[in-house]
Amino acid sequence: MIITDTHTHLYSEAFDEDRNAMITRALDEGISRFFIPAIDSTYTESMLQLENDYPNNVFLMMGLHPTHVKDNYKEELKHVEEMLANHKFYAVGEIGVDLYWDKSTLDIQLEAFKYQIQLAKKHKLPIVIHCREAFDAIFEVLEAEKSDDLYGIFHCFTGTLEQAHQAISYNMKLGIGGVTTFKNGKIDQFLSQIDLNHIVLETDSPYLAPTPYRGKRNESAYIIKVLEKLSEIYTVPLETIAETTTQNSKDVFGI
Repeated sequence: MIITDTHTHLYSEAFDEDRNAMITRALDEGISRFFIPAIDSTYTESMLQLENDYPNNVFLMMGLHPTHVKDNYKEELKHVEEMLANHKFYAVGEIGVDLYWDKSTLDIQLEAFKYQIQLAKKHKLPIVIHCREAFDAIFEVLEAEKSDDLYGIFHCFTGTLEQAHQAISYNMKLGIGGVTTFKNGKIDQFLSQIDLNHIVLETDSPYLAPTPYRGKRNESAYIIKVLEKLSEIYTVPLETIAETTTQNSKDVFGI
C-alpha cells in the first residue's frame, strides 16, 4: 500500500530534534511520497537538503506563502522565479490568499498569487493553493486565470460542498487532512458526495494533527488517521483510499 502525503513541512523547526526518526515512522507506515511546499526563501536550503537526504521520497514545490508576502515580496518572487528556472520542482506552492492573519496585505497577496500562477503556467506545473477566510478572493483569481493549463490542489480544503464543486471546476483536487477527523470539522458531513477521484491526502504537518492527536504536533505518519476516516466516509477499504488518492497525486504532480 503506497500512501502519499501531498503537503508536509518536513523542514519545519518543529522537527529539528527528531526529523529523521519522524520520517522513518512515516516510511514504516507505508507513507513513501512526501510533497514539500515552500514558505519563503529562508527555507530553500533546508528543502534542498531534505531532497538530497531522501531522493526517492521527497518532492519539492517552490513558491511564496501568502502570510509571508511582506514589504520584500518582489525580492521573494524573484527568488521563486530563479529557483523554478534552475531546479526541478513538482508544483508552485503553497500560494494563495490568507485573510485570517493580515487583511492589510490583500493587494500584494493577490499580486503575488497571480504572478505565481503565471509562473506555474510558464513551467507547466500545478499550483497548490493556500486559502484561509479568502474563498471569494481565490475564486475570483481562478475564474480570471482558468484554462486547461491551470490545475493543482486546493490545500487543506475546509469549505462547503458548493465551494468544493467550484474548486473542482477549476481543475483542482481537494487536499483532505486532519480537519476531516474533527468533531466540528464539517467537511466529513458532505465528503461522500465528492467523487474520490477529486481527493488527495495531506497532513500539513506539523500543523492540524488529526484526532486523537489534535492540538499536538502533527507528523506524516498520522495521515493513517485521515486514511481511516475516509475509508469510513466512503465505505471502501483503506487500500482503495490509498491507491486512488496516490494515483490522483500522480495525475497532479506528474510523478
